[in-house]
Amino acid sequence: MQIENLKIFADLVETKSFSKSAKLNGLTQSAVSQQARAMERHFKALLIDRSQKQFQLTREGQRVYESSKDILHAYDTLISEMQEMKKVISGMIRISTIYSIGLHELPPYIKKFLHDFPSVNVRVEYRRSNLVYEDILHNAVDFGLVAFPAKMRQIESIPFRNDHLVVIAHPQHALSKRGEIEMRDLAGQKFIGFDPDAPTRKAVDLLFRENKLEIQPVMEFDNIETVKRAVEVDHGIAIVPQATVAQEAKQGTLAVLHFKGRAFTRPLAILHRKGRVLTPAMKKFIDILGMDLPEARDT
Repeated sequence: MQIENLKIFADLVETKSFSKSAKLNGLTQSAVSQQARAMERHFKALLIDRSQKQFQLTREGQRVYESSKDILHAYDTLISEMQEMKKVISGMIRISTIYSIGLHELPPYIKKFLHDFPSVNVRVEYRRSNLVYEDILHNAVDFGLVAFPAKMRQIESIPFRNDHLVVIAHPQHALSKRGEIEMRDLAGQKFIGFDPDAPTRKAVDLLFRENKLEIQPVMEFDNIETVKRAVEVDHGIAIVPQATVAQEAKQGTLAVLHFKGRAFTRPLAILHRKGRVLTPAMKKFIDILGMDLPEARDT
């Protein structure tokens, strides 16, 4: 038995999918199936109950999975400790992030990190919020970046920063000359929103309910870029994170309006699987995300 065999089996158990385990390990689905049967031959026991429609372990399979996780954790800890002893900052960091953070909040931090630690490769994937959590739970990535982080038993959440929510409108819109507006000024306006399951959309809907506003979006989109484009052609107004419209505000293609008397913010967070061994490179990455970078303030 090798470490790779145990990792493939653990990934299979956690994803409950031969295809997903194959993707995580750069293998074919058939190869993962063969690995599972090879482990059964090695332990002389059935590990997967194939009589069930859904993926399910036998009692022996559960025991192998639990021990596999212990061995993998010990191995990862050893590798991390060896790197720290050698003062090595290298390897790969895989990040899953929602579009608005990945495109508008993260770049200055990635730039700083790669400048300080050029031996580390960083791979960023843009995902819907629910898929970021799935990536973390399945160990498909090292870190996730989301807004309005949900509390989950298996996921550690580290505060990143708070982003202000603002109203955006076409420069010729009736509201655009005000600079500051009241929440009630949005009544009767054509509103463009994110998809209903997006955390930022849920937060905006809550603001409307708290202010007794009944607003039904005329359009709904799953990412910030499409929302902005719809506002730019004057299909309506929207509430978005301020950092995502810095460029359009400078270019004059969007008017940015602040709420009078109070600030509405959305908390951003860094996620990783609880119990995960953080390599020296991962620890440095978290440290840099905790910095107050001038470039980040300018976005």
